[in-house]
Amino acid sequence: MDAPPGAWPRGPRDRLGAPSSGSRAPATPWARFSAWLECVCVVTFDLELGQALELVYPSDSRLTDKEVGPARWEQTAPRSEPALTGSHVFQKSSICYLSFPDSHSGCLGDTQFSFRIRQCGGRRSPRPTDDRHYDSEAPVSLQRESAHYFGYVYFRQVKDSSVKRGYFQKSLVLVSRLPFIRLFQALLSLIAPEYFDKLAPCLEAACSEIDQWPAPVPGQTLNLPVVGVVLQVHIPSRVDKPESSPLQQCGQENLLPAPLVLTSVHELDLCRCLQPVLSHVQTLWELMLLGEPLVVLAPSPAVSSEMVLALTSCLQPLKFCCDYRPYFTIHDSEFKEFTTRTQAPPNVVLGVTNPFFIKTLQHWPHILRVGEPRMSGGLPKQVKLKKPSRLKTLDTKPGLYTTYTAHLRRDKALLRRLLRGLQKKRPAGVLTALLRRHLLELTQSFIIPLEHYMASLMPLRKSITPWKTPPQVRPFHQEDFLCSLERAGPQLTCILKGDWLGLYRRFFKSPHFDGWYRQRRKEMARQLEALHLEAICEANIETWMKGKSEVEVVDLVLKLQEKLVRAQGHRLPVTEETLQQARLYLETAIGSLPQSLQAALCPP
Repeated sequence: MDAPPGAWPRGPRDRLGAPSSGSRAPATPWARFSAWLECVCVVTFDLELGQALELVYPSDSRLTDKEVGPARWEQTAPRSEPALTGSHVFQKSSICYLSFPDSHSGCLGDTQFSFRIRQCGGRRSPRPTDDRHYDSEAPVSLQRESAHYFGYVYFRQVKDSSVKRGYFQKSLVLVSRLPFIRLFQALLSLIAPEYFDKLAPCLEAACSEIDQWPAPVPGQTLNLPVVGVVLQVHIPSRVDKPESSPLQQCGQENLLPAPLVLTSVHELDLCRCLQPVLSHVQTLWELMLLGEPLVVLAPSPAVSSEMVLALTSCLQPLKFCCDYRPYFTIHDSEFKEFTTRTQAPPNVVLGVTNPFFIKTLQHWPHILRVGEPRMSGGLPKQVKLKKPSRLKTLDTKPGLYTTYTAHLRRDKALLRRLLRGLQKKRPAGVLTALLRRHLLELTQSFIIPLEHYMASLMPLRKSITPWKTPPQVRPFHQEDFLCSLERAGPQLTCILKGDWLGLYRRFFKSPHFDGWYRQRRKEMARQLEALHLEAICEANIETWMKGKSEVEVVDLVLKLQEKLVRAQGHRLPVTEETLQQARLYLETAIGSLPQSLQAALCPP
């Protein structure tokens, strides 16, 4: 397509989120930008066309197909661009619809919210090496999304008599595969007001600055300059202790201006977001743990998206393996999929603002209706637990409508401390830390017995011999695990009473158990492979090769080469010393073969 005004080119890309081969090389334009963002979009309101994509930065970001949109792109494209059809249509339409509040929201002034959209289901390009390296070091809950994109929105609606409609309405949207909501909200709060005042040149300058940022490396603290401000952030690592924020100066002395320190790139103010539902936070934690379908009906996209993101973060450090949409509209291509009554609701948490969803999703098992936020200073009114039979179309009072009965008794002492703290206006950070620690300990108490049982399925190190295929991880038997709870269950680390056994039985049927088990089994298989490589390196290869046929030696060479490739790609947890020893053994094995085979195994 023709570049819209103010846009500029960068290296070739196959489509949104899929760099073409070589596009991440250091010399490639916008490679560093791509480490953080897929693109930046500007969405405006056209009186005749409705929401319209005004600008895309960089201009060759190809927003593609099938996610969303009954509307054709011809209906929403600004006149300055040619009409697009086919694979270009739906992603643009999706971003346009999700970047504006629903007409029922009535958002005036500046509003920030988030959405999440599905990547098109076509062929995907292999992940770049730096993506794999980041994911191997980052916590599982903060890895780059492989099948979805996040949209971080800054929407402005103000009265403007110069506009025919009477209002200026425009959104600046950051599209990324990184779930760094705090960082991108802070970034938007810096560049969006500047853009609305100074337009395209300001946005171009900000994107050029982002293209100079170092890549996000887990464990590092980075200084990120943009529009005259330096954002200082710590990129979380798997080895970080929970609740730690090890922010330190990263080697740059006398930074001017002084950096704006973000205590987290991703954590929301949990207590503020969950204020209306604090009395049911443990019930909601169970619903999240079990992957239950939940609709969050809120008065605005900001409340909707924050509530959904806060709820899905309650399981950390466990990865939320179900689908979730912080803000969802009737224009989404999955609208029919999510609202059909011919099958059970999918395992998804939907954040919506249109009351139409109350009627459409009445068959869903759990609906959370959130009211208007109370003015500062007022104690938040807690939503009540209600039966779905009391749900009335378009006249729903705030409440959690569900027939679900929690397995665990709620911690009344914690609830009293939180509500008392809100009443006495204790610092928000203190209350959020209290709530986050409670949820973290609750999740860890639930997961630790699973981790201990899973560890018992790992073959003993002495059973790993260098010249035989390593043994496999033993299968997970649910009943054996449940029998182990009496002596090693969550009661050892958690004071909450209740039906832990029943909670585990339901958890086994959830997507989160499947996701956790697959991840742990994959990690243990990698550990076994690493131990096998170490066993080979500790053995005497020259003694082993005596009397071995060429076929057996070639087989060893091929296996060593494969293990080295995997280890060098950060997919095996081995030390550099082990890698060096493996390379020496590989040279020794190849050197023992005839010249013709050596040439075949070591191509120039």
